[in-house]
Amino acid sequence: MKREGQIVTGRWRTTILAAALLTLAGASPVLAQSRAQAPAALPVATDIRVAGDDQSTRLIMDVTQNLGVRAFTLADPYRVVVDIPQTIFQLPPKSGDAGRGLIKAYRFGLVMAGGSRIVIDVTKPVRIEKAQVLEAKDGQPARLVLDLTATDREAFMRHLALDRTAVRANEAIRKSIDTVVADKPSGDVRPLIVIDPGHGGPDTGTKAGGGEILEKDVVLGFSTVLRDQLEKSGRYRVVMTRTDDTFIPLIDRVKFARNRQAQLFVSIHADALPKSGGAVQGATIYTLSDTASDAEAAKLAEDENRSDQIAGIDLGKEPGDVADILLDLAHRETKTFSHAFARLLIGEMRNAVRLHKKPLKSAGFVVLKAPDVPSVLIELGYMTNKQDLKLLTSDAWRAKTAATMAEAVDQFFRTRIAGTEAGPSARR
Repeated sequence: MKREGQIVTGRWRTTILAAALLTLAGASPVLAQSRAQAPAALPVATDIRVAGDDQSTRLIMDVTQNLGVRAFTLADPYRVVVDIPQTIFQLPPKSGDAGRGLIKAYRFGLVMAGGSRIVIDVTKPVRIEKAQVLEAKDGQPARLVLDLTATDREAFMRHLALDRTAVRANEAIRKSIDTVVADKPSGDVRPLIVIDPGHGGPDTGTKAGGGEILEKDVVLGFSTVLRDQLEKSGRYRVVMTRTDDTFIPLIDRVKFARNRQAQLFVSIHADALPKSGGAVQGATIYTLSDTASDAEAAKLAEDENRSDQIAGIDLGKEPGDVADILLDLAHRETKTFSHAFARLLIGEMRNAVRLHKKPLKSAGFVVLKAPDVPSVLIELGYMTNKQDLKLLTSDAWRAKTAATMAEAVDQFFRTRIAGTEAGPSARR
């Protein structure tokens, strides 16, 4: 699944309740923040362009007001990250899909409450010569100017070792997330389900429809329908890791569910294949495994797990407890519950929607690695398949599919209540 493109915004449902601690930025039938009405108090980016060659390149972005800027580099792959105050991006379609000179491509959006980010993929090691915003003057708008020059890897890595800005930026994001503590007990004993719309922010996921339909928008739209379907029954508490186009690091999606002692985690995505991949279509359900069930599953997990890298997050700086979660296999009984739910999903969905010829697969997805929360990842279909794409953007299809998933959830919890409560939720 391709993980390149433009950023958009969002916010966790719980984050809203906890005073909007984390936010991030996009477009399509299912909303383009870049085309939304901007709050008057926020700066607006109205145009962006790149000039130069493979030795010296300049990026210029027009903004409606002066703002602060901070830039730093990341290695392997080489990237430049530019952090600015929260900004509304009203830029031309496909901005960032291609660059020039030292800049290969770039993406942009919100990364936390009050903060936006531009992540630039560069073709080789670079040095930041200038990163500043010029004030509006003589009828010209304020402009963010970023100048890059080519350098060698030794000099790049030496500068990177001295520059701790990236580390501090990552720590700030983690602290914002960590302040959203587990929900206080309310006496509500209904099972808590976490729905995780994949992607968001700098990570658009797959693009379709000439780049106008973004996976992050499609899966957010579907996740909202599924949430409403589950809540309508009154049998569950349901929260979403994001309720608009926010970037959330993968491990923080896991922590989101664990901190709330969720009894089920459902990550929603939409698949893609290269043009040479053939006419494959249909939904697929994935569970966690160290060994992928096939080459397609392995490639998909590898692409999905690059999400943090795309948004300029350095996973190498995660603290020890997070690393343990990333490396730890799910507990055996949790894996059993995950597989049981996956099979229920296939049984229900088979009667209502098209499934992949091999609908149950497994791979090492980071978001499925909570050791105590049964978890599945659902690829709703292939955005690269015209028939699947038509369904994925259909209100009727979303409603029907969400209803079948809700029935699988009902069966899952009926089974546990009936006599399998030795599982993770029983120990809470």
